[in-house]
Amino acid sequence: MDKRPIGIFDSGIGGLTVFKELKKLLPGEDIIYLGDTARVPYGTKSKDTVIKFSIQIADFLVRLNVKLIVVACNTSSSCSLSILKRRYNIPVLGVIEPGAEVAARVTRNFKVGVIGTKATVSSGVYEKELERLNPKIDVIAKSCPLFVPLVEEGWLKEDVTKMVAKRYLNSLKRKNIDVIVLGCTHYPLLKPVIREVLGKGVILVDSAIQTAKTVKEIISQNKIYNIKKGKGKYRFYVTDEPEIFKKVGSKILGSSIGNIKKVELGI
Repeated sequence: MDKRPIGIFDSGIGGLTVFKELKKLLPGEDIIYLGDTARVPYGTKSKDTVIKFSIQIADFLVRLNVKLIVVACNTSSSCSLSILKRRYNIPVLGVIEPGAEVAARVTRNFKVGVIGTKATVSSGVYEKELERLNPKIDVIAKSCPLFVPLVEEGWLKEDVTKMVAKRYLNSLKRKNIDVIVLGCTHYPLLKPVIREVLGKGVILVDSAIQTAKTVKEIISQNKIYNIKKGKGKYRFYVTDEPEIFKKVGSKILGSSIGNIKKVELGI
C-alpha cells in the first residue's frame, strides 16, 4: 500500500483529459494536477524552454511527495521525458508511447495521421515510435497550433473552431488515413468537431485513455496501490488565472473543481 498521490502536469487544462480517465480507472488514488496556465501553450516554444519548464514542474510535484508522474503534455513528453526519467527515482510516464501503441494496433491500411503542436510534430517523435512498432506504417503528421488556445478559451463547438478544424484536417482527409492520433491532450476535447470533419470511418486515438491504462499497469507492477475505501482526494495547482481554469475545467470534467491554488514555479 502506498498512500502517496499520483502527480500529473500539463501546459494548461488539456491534461484534465488524462486526469478524468485516471479518476475512472483508479477511483481510490489521490491525484495532484498542475497546469502551467501562465506559460501555455508549450508547442510554440523552444525545446530548451520546454525542458526547463518541465523540470520546474516535476521538481514541484516531487516536493509534494508524489509516487508517479504523468507528463500529460505531448510537447513536454517529446522534449523532456527522457531527462525527467533519469532525474527522479519514481516512475515517469509520457503520453506518446501509449497513443502510438494503440494506433499501430488498430490501423488497417497502415496510413496513420498525427496531429499535434508545432514542437511535437517537428520533433518527429510519433514517426519514430510508430516506425519502431511497425515499419510498414506511413505517418502523415500535421501541426494544429490554434487548437490549444481554442480549448483553453473553452471554444469547443463554436463556428470558428469548426472552420479551423476544416482548414487543418482536410489535407489529412485526402491522404486516406484510417487512424488519427490526437497528439495533444487538449485535442480530445475537440473530438466531435474532428470527427465531423474526418468522418466516422477514421478511428480517433485518444492517448489520455491509454495513458490511464498504462498508469494502472505501472501501479500494479510496482505494488503501489492506495488501497482504501471511498474516493481519492484531488488537488489542483495553476500558475495563473485559477478562475478560468475552474470554469473551463469544470466543463471538461462534468463537475465543479475545488481546491485550486496558484503557485510560482520560478523564473
